[in-house]
Amino acid sequence: MTTLPTIPYVSEQDSIQDYSRCRTPADAEGLKIMTSRSDSGSGEDSLDRLLPHAGAPRRKSTTTLSKTEPPLLRTGTRTIYTAGRPPWYDEHGAQSKEAFVIGLCGGSASGKTTVANKIIEALDVPWVVLLSMDSFYKVLSPEEQLLAAKNDYNFDHPGAFDFELLVSTLRKLKQGKSVKIPVYDFTTHRRQKDWKNVYGASVIIFEGIMSFADKELLQLLDMKIFVDTDSDIRLVRRLRRDITERGRDIEGVIKQYNKFVKPAFEQYIEPTMRLADIVVPRGGGNMVAIDLIVQHVHSQLEERELSVRALLASVQQTQPLPQTLSVLESTPQVRGLHTIIRNKETSRDEFIFYSKRLMRLLIEYALTFLPSQPCVVQTPQGSEYEGRSYNGKGITGVSILRAGETMEPALRAVCKDVRIGKILIQTNLDSGEPELHYLRLPKDISEDHVILMDSTVSTGAAAMMAVRVLLDHEVQEDNIMLVSLLMAELGVHSVAYAFPKVKIITTAVDKDLDQFFHVIPGIGDFGDRYFGTDGSISCCDDEDQEQLSL
Repeated sequence: MTTLPTIPYVSEQDSIQDYSRCRTPADAEGLKIMTSRSDSGSGEDSLDRLLPHAGAPRRKSTTTLSKTEPPLLRTGTRTIYTAGRPPWYDEHGAQSKEAFVIGLCGGSASGKTTVANKIIEALDVPWVVLLSMDSFYKVLSPEEQLLAAKNDYNFDHPGAFDFELLVSTLRKLKQGKSVKIPVYDFTTHRRQKDWKNVYGASVIIFEGIMSFADKELLQLLDMKIFVDTDSDIRLVRRLRRDITERGRDIEGVIKQYNKFVKPAFEQYIEPTMRLADIVVPRGGGNMVAIDLIVQHVHSQLEERELSVRALLASVQQTQPLPQTLSVLESTPQVRGLHTIIRNKETSRDEFIFYSKRLMRLLIEYALTFLPSQPCVVQTPQGSEYEGRSYNGKGITGVSILRAGETMEPALRAVCKDVRIGKILIQTNLDSGEPELHYLRLPKDISEDHVILMDSTVSTGAAAMMAVRVLLDHEVQEDNIMLVSLLMAELGVHSVAYAFPKVKIITTAVDKDLDQFFHVIPGIGDFGDRYFGTDGSISCCDDEDQEQLSL
């Protein structure tokens, strides 16, 4: 369980202005931290970010951010992240860092969602997921539907929630898996047909009136916060919300409040205040409390930071190349194409033309590794032909942006009905670690064979992150093929060691990396040469050093 300092309650007479002069947290106003007596444990509709325009100029830095430049920009329909999700796995590819889960409890209309949004805003980090307990109301029977329509169904009782689904969903989300969240319609008292896909949380803020009512749920919470708001204020807020947002009448809201909401708070919710690590008086208006919460969360996140790329680079790869590696035969044609695209004097037009030729050969070669089965067909002459057909549900191509996107036309040209997904991974210039910025994957990708495409692979750090993303979306490891024009031996070993069932397919493997992790002899920065962009930023290769252009 997270250890927090014990801070006494400070009276309302202490002004917020005094907080700037406080020497210790104990001097702060408006926060009550209690000694814990609990047994707590330690974006597709995924977060929607804009794709970088292929020809857009690069920004020199998008990773050094401050309070004056938050890591996200919001438009009418999109959330654009300029900072990414760092690795949540070790050099073996295994899950090694769980999301930090904050549980918010409090009475109905106490301001839990407001506090959650204030924490998200003050955290100033990307990949924060807000999970509401309201999404997990049980599906009502026809009889219960009638009671709900008359305001005679108790939505404030523990039995109204699907705790089994809630616990399993929160556990998977904490483990870094992709989950589907039900969407509850408070007007019809039913779950909507389409559920929301959520993935990639570094921090999860879980809020609900019964957040502390289940033992299994408590064990998943790293920090437990109770929002304490006066009952009169909660009643006024509930009246405003239910009438304006949920189509209720004032008489029905007051009836439900007196019959169910108030008794449930006194019986089930208020007693769980003793389980909280932190009690926040006055809800979202208590910025002092929120600031102290954020400071603690930041310290926890710093302790969980990983350095995957450094571990990969330090490993001495003395073993022979793995059996999961397949290299396109180095025919005179293939070697001639490599000669042209590796030559620094090659013009951009020629680089694009001959790269496309090599990509086509590589994709055709990769398709030979898909499963097939015997198939007999009738020819126009009435004879039988014993051939083969694809033996699988579907094929999805996933490109690691931006350079991996150049391989999509070759895949589409030879695979008619292929679905395409995209993952944007960039290197943080301060830490040197890969970070996940964006993903858009087709629905039901878990049963497909996936062709993961990138132009070049050096250390394998970005490729490993992309594979981990696919595994988190329940794609089978032996259904993944990593396809790249050029790879370094270190990258091959890194991916094969972490994911021994992933097929690795390339046209060539270069032996060395220099001190900047450039592949030697290499091909240069594929993205810069292909798109004609400025190569002034020192970069490893296209898998490691793409910068987001906004």
